[in-house]
Amino acid sequence: MNTEFGTAAPVINLRSPQQNHIQAPFYIPATGPTSRPRRALKHGDTFIVVDSHGDIGVSVGGPDGLFHLDTRHLSQLELQVNGSQLLLLGSNVRDDNAVLSVDLTNPDIFFDKKLVLPKDTVHIVRTLFLWQGASYHRFGLRNYGNRRVAIRFTINFENDFADLFEVRGLRRQKRGNLVPAVVGADRVILAYQGLDRVARHTALIFDPAPTELKATSASYVIELLPTQSRSVFLTINCNRSSKSAQFFRGMRAARRELKVASRDTAAVETSSEIFNEILCRSIADLRMLISDTPEGRYPYAGIPWYSTTFGRDGLITALQMLWLDPSIARGVLRRLAAFQARTEDSTVDAQPGKILHEMRNGEMANLREIPFGLYYGSVDSTPLFILLAALYAERTGDDATLLELWPSINAALGWIDGPADPDHDGFVEYERATESGLANQGWKDSEDAIFHADGSLAQGRIALAEVQGYVFAAKRALSRCARRIGKIDFAHHLDSSADRLAERFESAFWCSELQTYALALDGEKRPCRVRTSNAGQVLFSGIAKADRAVLVANDLLSSKFFSGWGIRTVASGEPRYNPMSYHNGSVWPHDNALIALGFARYGLKRQIERLFGGLFEAAGYMEFRRLPELFCGFRRAHNRGPTLYPVACCPQAWASATPFTLLEASLGLEFDPTKNEIRLDNPHLPPFLDFVVLRNLQLGGSGLNLIVRRHREDVSVEVLGSQGRIQVAVIHSR
Repeated sequence: MNTEFGTAAPVINLRSPQQNHIQAPFYIPATGPTSRPRRALKHGDTFIVVDSHGDIGVSVGGPDGLFHLDTRHLSQLELQVNGSQLLLLGSNVRDDNAVLSVDLTNPDIFFDKKLVLPKDTVHIVRTLFLWQGASYHRFGLRNYGNRRVAIRFTINFENDFADLFEVRGLRRQKRGNLVPAVVGADRVILAYQGLDRVARHTALIFDPAPTELKATSASYVIELLPTQSRSVFLTINCNRSSKSAQFFRGMRAARRELKVASRDTAAVETSSEIFNEILCRSIADLRMLISDTPEGRYPYAGIPWYSTTFGRDGLITALQMLWLDPSIARGVLRRLAAFQARTEDSTVDAQPGKILHEMRNGEMANLREIPFGLYYGSVDSTPLFILLAALYAERTGDDATLLELWPSINAALGWIDGPADPDHDGFVEYERATESGLANQGWKDSEDAIFHADGSLAQGRIALAEVQGYVFAAKRALSRCARRIGKIDFAHHLDSSADRLAERFESAFWCSELQTYALALDGEKRPCRVRTSNAGQVLFSGIAKADRAVLVANDLLSSKFFSGWGIRTVASGEPRYNPMSYHNGSVWPHDNALIALGFARYGLKRQIERLFGGLFEAAGYMEFRRLPELFCGFRRAHNRGPTLYPVACCPQAWASATPFTLLEASLGLEFDPTKNEIRLDNPHLPPFLDFVVLRNLQLGGSGLNLIVRRHREDVSVEVLGSQGRIQVAVIHSR
């Protein structure tokens, strides 16, 4: 989901370091270690990145700031007591991601070389949450000393109204104008007039009014008797009126909103406390990343760089969560249908029927300094859109939504069978329309991600292995839906097309010398004979022959691929393999999740068990038990955790969904609304789980609670309760 555009400089991956030392204009730099860890919160189109103290702009480097609609609305926010930085006692994000709480205290403070305020005298509790375009702060001060104290409590602030891409490192030749700050008794208004003629402003409102208020600081002279406490409130509005909710009322509303949004989601509990913590963090991160849009709920891709609508990320996240919460898929489908390309525009790689890659709302997008206002440069979003639409209808029986989406589905099919295959060889291919477009347009969209066995980059129109699988799976699933709603001839056409694609695919992509599928075909139809995880996603689609699927699975779990934590994107020993790279040797949780679904499709439950175990143990080492976007592919070492990737998004939607996908693959969960039946196909549990309880599994207006228990090599399934007409079937088909 990178956005790697440029005109004056070569196009290079935005999120990963390159070996050729050329810095792309949208490359995300790793500037070295920072002094304080980061914390992130999000609500709707607003997110904030602060350090462990709750400050902004104090630590070296990083994406600190309060952001709204791709613009930074606060670039500095720092607390001081008597001009000194505070000491950190503890920093915690609530389990539901609603609130950040930070415990601070004063350092030793001297005057004329005499100690006038010993450390640990004043306790300061800093509480922060976001809601409806505003950031709410409470600073609670309490004197734990045995005498009266008088301190100067200062809040320093500043803003540059930088576009998110400026924060990521892009230098602009010209910017808009910062408007002189307006300072009142209890508020400061910071403003910016953009080159796009949009006025943006940030309002900082203090309660009570400060002792002294300037354009960049607010100071309070505070006297506290022993045990006495006092609170200071700050509300920061982004492009809103100066009115705001009262702090505690707003906090309750924000938490209530999170609960309402998740009331129809199934719940999971297991025998493993660590895995329960992983699941709790994952669902909390997903709830935070999901934004309410005019078309429905949509999971934004990740914080900090991708807190917006991405087609591929939203579609895959919705697929991963389909068994748990189908409403996510409905929102994703409706939103992407609303923004489906209807005309051709080479500047944004748009063609009629294509599904959106990325959407941006900042000044640079408005001015077309970057082409991401609405950008369509992904080859896989369109088949994934069809696949999700069909699987959503199968999961829910919601044919009304399927018929509502049918014109968009037809348009997407038209693109797949038309402009996406200009040479009529039956494969969907990509090539950027202009030099400013993405060089690679699959999920591995780094500039150096698609290459041949000699390390040379693939050129021309490229057909990716997994994309052909997505097209196959989409047509197969849509055919089943078409039959169900009476479109029999159309279903036959889709099945025939899928059969022809599968036959051509095996002939063109299978590499007998490697015992796996080629990464891609280049513009001359030469296979990229490289062992990559893309072959695992081929299994996810079901296009692979069964005997070859077993060979691929065994290869993916060999020491060349499997690091001990997960499957690498590229096997060690291949050209361009680098365990520290973005796409050429790292481990991506969502990639592994889709591979696990592929293993399940072919009945390879032992392989799932090994993969599941590696990612479970990796997550156990991560801060907050949170799987990041990716981590390095170094081989697992004894008594050491996985090596992190320095600029990975965390949280990231499809990484957060991964633990639920691994459960789905292990249990073989299937849903049949025509029979009101939930099926478990060859259910299996890994050794670290003795049981799994699923509550509120929804199907056709009915609900079910069940428990799956492991008994050495087998499992038992027990229904704990149900509402409505619903039944459970356990299948041992392999």
